[in-house]
This record gives sequence, C-alpha cells and structure tokens, in this order.
Amino acid sequence: MYSKFASQPHQPFFTFGILFFITFLFILGFSYGGTLTLNGSISSFHSYPLIHLVFIQFFLGFLFVVFPRFLTQAAIPKNVYMGRFYIFLIGGILYIASLFIGDWLNKIAIVILIAANFMSLKTLFSIYKKSIVPNKHDVTWILVAFSFGLLSNVLFFISTFGFSWLETFSMHMGFYMFLFALIFTITQRMVPFFSSVKVAGYKINKSKYVLETAFLLLGLKVVALSLENNIISFVIDLALFSFFTYELLRWKLPIFKVTAIMWVLYLSLFWLPVGFFISLLESTSNLFDLGYVFEKSALHTLAIGYFATILIGFGTRVVLGHSGRTPTADKITIFMFWAIQAIVVLRIFAGLSLNGNFDYAFWIVMSSKLLAFGLILWSFKYLKILVKG
Repeated sequence: MYSKFASQPHQPFFTFGILFFITFLFILGFSYGGTLTLNGSISSFHSYPLIHLVFIQFFLGFLFVVFPRFLTQAAIPKNVYMGRFYIFLIGGILYIASLFIGDWLNKIAIVILIAANFMSLKTLFSIYKKSIVPNKHDVTWILVAFSFGLLSNVLFFISTFGFSWLETFSMHMGFYMFLFALIFTITQRMVPFFSSVKVAGYKINKSKYVLETAFLLLGLKVVALSLENNIISFVIDLALFSFFTYELLRWKLPIFKVTAIMWVLYLSLFWLPVGFFISLLESTSNLFDLGYVFEKSALHTLAIGYFATILIGFGTRVVLGHSGRTPTADKITIFMFWAIQAIVVLRIFAGLSLNGNFDYAFWIVMSSKLLAFGLILWSFKYLKILVKG
C-alpha cells in the first residue's frame, strides 16, 4: 500500500493537502462559532496555514510532477519528494497542536515549515540549473514566486516575537506575491495549452509580458496595502482589474467547446476580475469616505473562487490522468464545481453583511463549514484513488 501511495509526488501531497484544508476550515468555523479557544491571531490559525501548509502542498505535488517535464529533466527521485513531504507533515501536525498548546510549539512548527519550503525550492532550483532548454521563462517566475513564499514565511516567523505589523505584511506578501503569483503563473501556462490541445483551431494569444506585468502590479498591491494609502490603493486596484480583464478577454478561451473538466478551469478565471473589482469598490469607498465595509470579500473571492476552484479542477485532472483513468468530471465533481461558486457568493455576502443587521459570525461559520463538507464529498471519491495509486 505504501509503495503505491508514494509512487508519484502528487499522491501524498494532494492527500494531506486536502486533509489539512478540511481541518483548518473546521478550526475556523468552530473558532468563530465560539466552540474553540485558540492561541494567536486569525492569521495564525487561518491565513498562515492555508498559504504555507495547505495550498503550497497541492501546487508542490503538481510541480514535482511537471517541473522536470517543463525542463526535460529526469523525474524527481521518490526519496527526495517523500523527504519534503514528511517535513511538511510533521510541521503541519505540530502546527495544529500548537494552536491548543502554546506559542513555543508554534515557533518550532513554523521553523519546520520554513525548512520544508526552503528544501522544496532548492529541489526545484537544482532541476532548473541542470536544464539546458532555451526557454525557461515561465519556470523562472515559478521560482521567483516560491522565493517570495519563503521570504513571507520567514517574516511571519519574525513577527511572532512581537512585531505585529510584520505579521500583516508577511501575509499580504504570502497571498499576492507567492500564492496568487504562483497559481497565475501555472494557470497562464497550462490553461491555454490544454485549450489548444482539446479544441482544434484554438491559438494561444497571451500578452508578451503577462507575467512581468502581473508580478509588478501584485508587488505594488502589497506596497499599497502596507502604506494604507487610499489614493495608491485605488490606482493599483484599477490597474489590476483592468489588466486581468483585458488579459482574459485577449485569451478568447473556447468556453462552449470544452467538457466540464476544462470549463471549471475557465470558471476559476472568471473570479479574477470579479475579485479585483470588489477590491476596487472597497478602495473607492475608502477614498471617498463612503463608509461601506467590505471586510475581506475581495481576498476571499480570489482565495475560494480562483484558488480553490482551480485547485479542484487541476486536482481532479491530475488524480484521474496519473492513475490511468480518463480525466472527466462526473456528477459529483460537477456538483462540487458549482458548490464552490455558491460558497464564494456566500462568503462575499458574509463580508458585506457588516453593512446591515446580519449575523456576520454565522455566515462565516456557514461558508467555512460548507466548503469543508464539499471537500469531504470530493475526497470520498478521489482520496482512495490517491492512496491506491
């Protein structure tokens, strides 16, 4: 059983990525519901683990499979990727325990996760150095995003020694310069490519400097959030909304010519301009002192609508394709796709509920638990495939 489970990099990383995802969603729900009392801020039990423990594992599992292929190198040896996996696993278990035990264990867990992050980046970089392929453009930006992730992780660790302002900055960097940048770099490479393979006549039509522009604007977004300057925030949000709207329209994706396993990837991209439009509305309200509260609606539109949707889309495709099955979306998977979209709307409403006479905590608990139950439903079908290989 173990040899099958560890036979491909995505299997252990996807398996425990989804289990940690479900765990932290329930922790958030029970915390907001008053059932759990945890150590630390919301960044400690929500933002940090989702960025540096959950989503990173999914995309590492994917990259440990495809990165050598991008660079025409040999597959990563089992002892290497399983070594990285076990460090993430130990760090994750200790991190969960630290939320109930205390600050000292939390610091130990973070150091372990930093080590896992560093060693994973080192593994990818060693493949990059060995490769002599002429075009390393996309993989270069993947490494840049991972480097920002490592820096964000280190800065968060430093913040645990009493530098609260650094905690917020590190989370903004981790979300935009690491996670968002990484996922978009993979997306802009894989989604147009899949489309060109599946739809005869479709031609890839991306902007020449799409990644350079995206990284620049995301970096300015982190700066704007740190400065808390309403004018700068408005300008950057307008630029981000305009850029992603223009870029996606330029791609001219064949939405009505593909099967469900492909259109879910397109569906995830829909939330990019929506998320930055909500962010633009928020910065407009702040700039003109309109008094509307958006909480973190924009951020969660991107996190659930874009990140989680494309995660399930890529995850389903990889799990089926690498187990010898045809990558298709059955009724359960399609239901999961649509359920996530409904949860995005629910989470947006939760943030906006602060403007009216609504129970904010109730809607936060509801959205987190529904997402957790949706992931459990997906897991019933796909976890056994991951374990069996």
